Amino acid sequence: MIVAIDGPAGAGKSSVARALARRLNFRFLDTGAMYRAVTLAALQRQVPLDDSNALAELVRSLKLTLTDDEIWLDDTNISDLIRTPEVTRNIKHIADNLQVRAQLSALQRNIAEGGCIVTEGRDQGTAVFPQAECKIFLTASPEERARRRYEELRSRGTPLTYDDILAQQSERDQQDAERPVGGLRQAEDACVVVSDELTPAQVVDRMEEIVRERIALMKS
Repeated sequence: MIVAIDGPAGAGKSSVARALARRLNFRFLDTGAMYRAVTLAALQRQVPLDDSNALAELVRSLKLTLTDDEIWLDDTNISDLIRTPEVTRNIKHIADNLQVRAQLSALQRNIAEGGCIVTEGRDQGTAVFPQAECKIFLTASPEERARRRYEELRSRGTPLTYDDILAQQSERDQQDAERPVGGLRQAEDACVVVSDELTPAQVVDRMEEIVRERIALMKS
């Protein structure tokens, strides 16, 4: 069974999707981390972000290892390195690259073949896994998403103001919505969860209800 969770930046997809996977005893796939890892590698290796062929070759050369809690590039744990503002600013170049997106989508499908999985991103229920048995669209207001991101970065000592983050997020939302391939879309058959007034645990509770209802329906 594939549980595909999509939603805008800052909606809290990664943390609640990971928790949901643990509750269900499913594997977890953070697809956004994959794009961030490629972005980090391109920056570290000084690969031109506007060179589509060079980026595609970079992806082919990378050894990415994903676990439920960590992502490794070659032999280095990059779980924290991929969350920096520099990576966030430049990820659009990777996400907009059609060759890279095709390569990573194929890798995601290959990973999903290993059994039941919770996968989260922007286009999981629309482009990568349109056949997913359960689709959830997790969202929150722009202000709430910016507040969460601000708290996350402040805890890491990153000197960005709330207004800076809100402006960056608005730009990111527009880029995600306008992206012709792999853009943020709500699948027609997705269940919508709005998380503004919910704690993370309550979000996981609601998503678990949705999944178990779908499982029961499949068995009936």
